[in-house]
Amino acid sequence: MVSYQKHTLENGLTVLTHEAWDTPLATVNLLYNVGSRDEDPGRTGFAHLFEHLMFGGTPEVPDFDAIVSGLGGEDNAFTTCDYTNYYMTLPAEGLPTALRLEADRMAHLDISQRALEVQQHVVTEEYNQRYTNQPYGDTWLLLRPLCYTVHPYRWPTIGADIRHVSEATLEDVRAFHSRFYRPDNAILAIAAPLKHEEMLQKVEEAWQSTRSSESPRSPRTYPLEPEQTTSRFLRVEREVPATMVYLAYPMGDRWSGQFRTCDLISDILGNGTSSRLHRRLVLEQGLMTEADACISGEAGPGLLVLSAKLQEGVTPDEAAEALRREARALVEEGVSDYELQKVQNKYENTFVFSQYKASDRALALCHYTWLGDTDLTNQEPNEYRRITPAMIQEVAREVFNPQHENLLYYERI
Repeated sequence: MVSYQKHTLENGLTVLTHEAWDTPLATVNLLYNVGSRDEDPGRTGFAHLFEHLMFGGTPEVPDFDAIVSGLGGEDNAFTTCDYTNYYMTLPAEGLPTALRLEADRMAHLDISQRALEVQQHVVTEEYNQRYTNQPYGDTWLLLRPLCYTVHPYRWPTIGADIRHVSEATLEDVRAFHSRFYRPDNAILAIAAPLKHEEMLQKVEEAWQSTRSSESPRSPRTYPLEPEQTTSRFLRVEREVPATMVYLAYPMGDRWSGQFRTCDLISDILGNGTSSRLHRRLVLEQGLMTEADACISGEAGPGLLVLSAKLQEGVTPDEAAEALRREARALVEEGVSDYELQKVQNKYENTFVFSQYKASDRALALCHYTWLGDTDLTNQEPNEYRRITPAMIQEVAREVFNPQHENLLYYERI
């Protein structure tokens, strides 16, 4: 059970404190409500670019990392389609300094031409290494625009075109920082061996000079993806070890009744060596060397993806039809109580283990608060337990609609 207290400062910053007496360390987790879905279609990749720029320093602290490492701590960040998250873990006595560092770069980030050019180069190199210079690296660069036509999930966090980052101007990035990096657009969680009151006091001291923006935060809306009425297909050729096939299906958002059910469907089909795809298509039929299923995980309308790496001599058409057969079997035959309980148990085990470290608890508090229900930090497994075999079959029937299929053949040259 993760105990917490929740507060909102006058400047709009949401603060969560967790007394973590099982560690001598303090974790500061700061989530900004900005991800790649908040970017302009002609200026994509900015949320991820800022993940890098935020470590560039301020007039008061030119070298952010040097201060953190000097205290015996470590820090990092990650960007998703939905938000950007920064985290820092260090000895508990360094908590006041950590909070001052976060408050300082929220308000006074040094966005110079030199800093921008350095990070533009870094992000471009990351794009080349992760997306274009490794096998299957561009899969999501292909799948997203195949599956989405208007929603901003149609580009990944790295951006739709790396030139959007490389051609960004100082005016562009400063406007982005001013719009999104503000206290009323952020959630701060602290996990430390301290009392709630002491942690809150340190937060108030660190942010006392950081005022809310003069302009009110405007509500954000995103284009509604129209219902897909016909299947889509894309074939590409690449120098890869083996041909892969992907079937992607639209699914409901995080607040719909579909999200958790689709998560369990993906586990039934593709989680581990006892899953249906691995057992039937890899072990029994020998069609594939690997077979998997996953959900893309966004808060908004996401994707349920089936994938397979083909054995030599198996055609993409044969593999795609084999994946469809397993999807149809789930629709027509359903799932047993035992099979469902198995994946529910796996989910709960993973969930509990994910909160073993205080730093993970801090992230969970921010994540579920951002979703709108902090109590899910403790209650999420109970929600998964409510899912029944009938619900699995019903949602599978809705999702695995042939008209909603997005098929990608990623063929070896």
